[in-house]
Amino acid sequence: MDIFGLFISTIILRPYVFVWLGLYFVAGGLQLGMKRIIVFTILAYVIAFISEYCSTRIGVPYGYYYYTGETHGKELFISNVPFMDSISYSFLGYFSYSLALLMSSPVTRKGWRFELQNPPWYSKKVLFLSAIFFVLQDVLIDPVSLMGSKWFLGQIYYYPEEGVYFGVPLSNFLGWFLVGLAIIYCFQKLDRKMGWSAEYAGNALMGPAFYFINMIFILSVTFYIGEYLLGMISFSIFSILVYLTILKVRRVLSMRTDT
Repeated sequence: MDIFGLFISTIILRPYVFVWLGLYFVAGGLQLGMKRIIVFTILAYVIAFISEYCSTRIGVPYGYYYYTGETHGKELFISNVPFMDSISYSFLGYFSYSLALLMSSPVTRKGWRFELQNPPWYSKKVLFLSAIFFVLQDVLIDPVSLMGSKWFLGQIYYYPEEGVYFGVPLSNFLGWFLVGLAIIYCFQKLDRKMGWSAEYAGNALMGPAFYFINMIFILSVTFYIGEYLLGMISFSIFSILVYLTILKVRRVLSMRTDT
């Protein structure tokens, strides 16, 4: 099958990923501007692909894992890595970055419009918070993805040795933290050098909202497949993050509305 045909087949096989990509470009375009979100996408994809390519060969940075290849001929692969797997790092990375900006920035509101004021685009606090939020998404996602045969994802990959966290090795989460750092660090450096951030600071809540909606989707799948212990642990992580975000938003809501 040619590349175009495989791309169409990928859309048919993984429509939910394209839905998330669409939402990501809307939220990211409004907050960062289209130029910056396109650059973010390219950076995230390249770093993600290199990390997955290396890990499936030399075990760095996630530890060894392998794609089953069951969907070869049904979706687009770059070498041995499914295209849609690596591209998902872009929206997962942006949602994490947006939440970190919300938690680190002064926020004002005009009616129900929340806006970041002088956001610390390039701060180390935002960098490390983004990486933490990034890996916490994977704490929910990876164990459920590993059980893809129980739901519509399918069994697309496996670890040669079963990990301690519901089959996932702890090295995987360390890898996600490092990759999250790399994506945000590279974006911060390039963004600062190009001076693209001056015009944008608004849309404080859309990215964080999608961060939590994605978590709700994963939680729904977790309970649907009957993984109740995993579900309760994941729900606890979700609840803590929601609580901290609500505290931030409530402080803004308690201020006088700027009309």
